[in-house]
Amino acid sequence: NMTASRDAWKASREPYLQTEVYRFYDGPIDNEEDGPEGLLNAWPLDENYIDYVEGDENAGIVNGTETIDAETLEGLNEAGGEKNIATGYHAVEFLLWGQDRSDTGAGERPYTDYVTDGTGTASNQDRRGAYLTLAGQMIVTHLTQVHDAWKPGAEYRTAFEAGGEGSFEKILTGMIILSGFETGGERLQAALDSGDQEDEHSCFSDNTKRDMVQDVQGVANVWNGTYTRPDGTAVSGTGVKDVVMGVDADLASRVDSRINESLSLANALQDPFDQEIKPGSPGNERVMALVISLKEQETVLLDVFDAMGLSVEIPTE
Repeated sequence: NMTASRDAWKASREPYLQTEVYRFYDGPIDNEEDGPEGLLNAWPLDENYIDYVEGDENAGIVNGTETIDAETLEGLNEAGGEKNIATGYHAVEFLLWGQDRSDTGAGERPYTDYVTDGTGTASNQDRRGAYLTLAGQMIVTHLTQVHDAWKPGAEYRTAFEAGGEGSFEKILTGMIILSGFETGGERLQAALDSGDQEDEHSCFSDNTKRDMVQDVQGVANVWNGTYTRPDGTAVSGTGVKDVVMGVDADLASRVDSRINESLSLANALQDPFDQEIKPGSPGNERVMALVISLKEQETVLLDVFDAMGLSVEIPTE
């Protein structure tokens, strides 16, 4: 069951990461009123906020006295510090893999951390199991909230489809900020600069390469108007590329080439990612090449904004 849970976590990341391109314009995922993004994918995460760590077997909520329910965990998320993550994908990731102390693989939390028949390892196995189960359920709840806002006939989707140029501006904003600021900067450049495993996006499971690939794939999906579902079914419609082609075919070609290059460079990263960012390693060049390509991708997409007479505000932190 531990292996099956880890596999399910990885499988669930594939489509989720491709939707991160729909962030950064106060949509259903990250609007200030009730957007659940901070409860879904916040990172980096201080492990000892949740559970035991090397050198402190009594650390974290699991080994504390807090009630383990959805309201409590939501209230504890980022309470007292932005690294105090209590919910979402990375909380579940840590509960499944534990700390990663290996240069060649992921964390190796034993399944016996959850065994309650008296033969289990660590302590508070029942609380750990309750936490893991609830955190997984909360991911589904929060994703469903976002999904429902995009259902045919839903208020947000209806307004978005009628939004004309304003909605097109939002689509491009998500592509631009995810490309340069978020993936190229926050997730890649910061990790490369520090060389610290703690700064990689999925540091417990060593899934970071897939994170990077699927973020870039999400941008490619919107550009091309295509998507491949988890079951392998390919669907297509009008992409941003089609719109830009009607305005400036040369610009469309430049964007197309850059996105394809970024996707190729993301796939060229090697596992585990923590060895790619290790100071002086050969992987540094691969990571830096992707950072440069994503920054150039941001620039050429900004050219699309200019060509369309639009404007975008790039975050500074």
